[in-house]
Amino acid sequence: MISSGLKTQIQDILVSLLIIGVIASILAIPFFRPELSIYITIIALGASVALQKYIASFAAHFVIRRSSAVDVGDRIMIGHIKGDVRHIGLFHIILDEVGDDDKMGGELTGRLLHIPNLLVLDQPVRNYSKDYSTRDQLITCDYIFDEIRIPLTTDSDVTKAAQILSDLLRVENAAFARQAMETFSEDDLPNFFHDLQSGPKITIHIDEERIWINGRFVTTIKTRNDLKTKISLEFIERIRGDGSIHLK
Repeated sequence: MISSGLKTQIQDILVSLLIIGVIASILAIPFFRPELSIYITIIALGASVALQKYIASFAAHFVIRRSSAVDVGDRIMIGHIKGDVRHIGLFHIILDEVGDDDKMGGELTGRLLHIPNLLVLDQPVRNYSKDYSTRDQLITCDYIFDEIRIPLTTDSDVTKAAQILSDLLRVENAAFARQAMETFSEDDLPNFFHDLQSGPKITIHIDEERIWINGRFVTTIKTRNDLKTKISLEFIERIRGDGSIHLK
């Protein structure tokens, strides 16, 4: 029994051959019927104007496939549209929509989005699943840097709180470093690995009502919310009963 993926590939090939065949037939007519060349030219110009976006999306399909800028399974963002690539068709890319941080925090919404292939070439594309290796080769990498922000009262012991957060992040980063070493060869480690070895990066920001301690950590794309929740709960547990640190 033919799988759905193979069936889709066969359909794409047949449609591509049909489109190429129709174009070739139209272009060949003037050689056999010169008297029709003027009409064919007018028809071709009209069709190219009317179908320019479809033609551009059709051509973009082959550019996307050839460049591997976007692959099935990648999490991408085009403009304000974010999702996981489910299928790359001849004219459209199908995405499983992912909510943004203000709505659903990177979780799947359950909706499908059909994006014209043309947009991948026409707009900046943020690919969360790709990175360059230490040898400057484009590789598939599901690891990203994320940030956790913890609000403290202005009378809190900020230095102590920052050290607690740093200790928590160091443990989590070490776990992902081990996973990376097992997943990638030593010569093809993703670029983030060098920053990871330098230890957690903690920054502090002050506003009128609170002090923020921010910590950067490494996570996989699809577990970032779970890990951020885990770190937050562990931080709360560590400061429980400590009168020098207060959440705002």
